[in-house]
Amino acid sequence: MDTALAALYLIADPYVLFIIVLSSAFGLFVGAMPGLTATMATALLVPITFFMPPVPALAAIVTASAMAIFAGDIPGALLRIPGTPASAAYTDEAYAMTLKGQAELALGAGVVFSAIGGIFGTIVLVTAAPALAEVALRFSSFEYFWLVCLGLTCAVFIAQDSAIKGMIALFLGLTVALIGLDNPAAVPRFTFGVTDLMGGIDMIQAMIGMFAIAEVLRAVAAANLRLPPPKPVSGPIFKGQWLLTKKYPVQIIRGSAIGTLIGALPGAGADIASWITYATSKRFSKEPEKFGTGHVEGIVESGAANNAAVSGAWIPALVFGIPGDSITAIVIGVLYLKNLNPGPTIFLEKPEIITALFTVFFLANIVMIPFGWLAIKSAKQILAVPREVLMPIVLMFCIVGAFAINNSPFGIGVMLVFGVIGFLMEDNGFPVAPVILGIVLGPMLEQNFVTSMIKSDGSFLFFFERPIAGMLGVTTLAVWGGMAWKGLRALRPVPA
Repeated sequence: MDTALAALYLIADPYVLFIIVLSSAFGLFVGAMPGLTATMATALLVPITFFMPPVPALAAIVTASAMAIFAGDIPGALLRIPGTPASAAYTDEAYAMTLKGQAELALGAGVVFSAIGGIFGTIVLVTAAPALAEVALRFSSFEYFWLVCLGLTCAVFIAQDSAIKGMIALFLGLTVALIGLDNPAAVPRFTFGVTDLMGGIDMIQAMIGMFAIAEVLRAVAAANLRLPPPKPVSGPIFKGQWLLTKKYPVQIIRGSAIGTLIGALPGAGADIASWITYATSKRFSKEPEKFGTGHVEGIVESGAANNAAVSGAWIPALVFGIPGDSITAIVIGVLYLKNLNPGPTIFLEKPEIITALFTVFFLANIVMIPFGWLAIKSAKQILAVPREVLMPIVLMFCIVGAFAINNSPFGIGVMLVFGVIGFLMEDNGFPVAPVILGIVLGPMLEQNFVTSMIKSDGSFLFFFERPIAGMLGVTTLAVWGGMAWKGLRALRPVPA
C-alpha cells in the first residue's frame, strides 16, 4: 500500500504530467511521419532524459513509443504510407477502407484497439512478468528459427490474388536481406564493390520507397486519367467501435495475447507481432475473402497486437535486462544511466519507481484515446488537399526521412530504387508487403539457422529435440503441408 501511494505521488507531480502530454504529442508526430519510427522517437528523447529524474524520463519514453506505434496507422489509412513498420501489415486494408469512405472506422479501430491491446499487455506485464520472461529466456536459436519460419509463412497468407506471386515477392525480400556484411561470416555479399552497400539495405528506406514513392509514382501516372479522388472522411471516429468490440472479442483477445507473447521474446517486437496477427486473423476468419478489400477485422486484431507488444517487450527488459525490441534496448541504457539496474533486484530495491512505471503504461494507453482523436481530426484533412500539391509534400518528407536514418544521400537513392520496384510490382499484380517482411526477417532466419547448425554439429534432429522448438517445428511443417495440399488440390482438373 505504501509503495502504491509513493508511486501515485511520483506520477501526480505536475512536471511528470506535463512530460506525458509533451511526449504524447511528440510520439504522434514522429509516428505519423514516414521514415521516423518509434525507435527513432525513443532515440531522440535519450539526450533530453539526461536532465530528468527517473520517473519523468521513463514516462517520456513509454508515452512517446506507445503513441508512435499507433500514429503509424494514420498515414497508412489516409495515404497508403505506413508511418511505422508495425503498421505496414494492414496498410492496404486500411487504405481500401478509406477508398470506400470508411476512413473514420479504420482510424477509430486503430486507436481504440491499440489502447485496448496496450492495456492488456500492461496487465500481463504487471501480473506475469517473471513467468513470461522465464519462458522467453528458454528460446534459443532453434526456437527462433522456427518462429521466423512461421513469420515468413505470413507472406503467403497476406498475398491476396496469388500465393505464387506472394512467394516470389518474399524471396525478393530475402535476397535483398543478403546484401552487405551483416551475416554470420561477415563476408561482403552482392555489394558489387559499392562501399555503401556493405551496410546492407535499410528496411525503413526500402519500406518508404515501396509504399510511399510507389504511391507518388502511381499518382503521377494517373494524373491524366482524371481518377475520382478518395471519398471524403466524415463522421465520428468512435461510431461503431462498440459494435466491433462485440463482434470481434476473440480477435481482440487473441491479438492482444499474441502481441504480448511476441513482444516478450527478445528481438521480436511489434513489427513481427503485427504481421503474424494479421495473417492469423485472415487464417481463422469466417470471411477470409474480404481481406484486402477493406475489411476491418484484420485491423482490429493487428492494432491490438501492436501496442500489446510494446508493453510485452518490457518484460524481459525489466526482469532480466534483455531487450525485447530496439526500443527497450535503448531503455536499458537509460535505466543504467539512472542507476536503475534492470534485473530481479530492481523490484525489491526500487518498488515505487517500478509501480510508477506500470501506472505510466496505463496512463499512456488511456490518453491515447483523446490524443489519437485529436491527431486523426487534424490529419484526415490531408484528403482535402489536391494530389498535385500533396504528393510533392509527401515526397519531401520521404526524402528527409530516408536521409535522416544514416545521414547519407545513398539512402535517398535506395528509397527511389525501391519506389520504382514497388510501382512495377503492383502494376503487375505482385504484393509489396512480403518484400518488406523478407527484408525484416531474412537476417534473423540466417543467423539463427547458422547458429543452430553449429550447435547441432550439422544435425537437423536438434531442431526438434527441445520441447518448444519441437512444438514450433511441427506446427510450421503442418502449416506448410496444409498449404502444399491445398495448392495441389487447386491444380486438380475440375470434373465435368
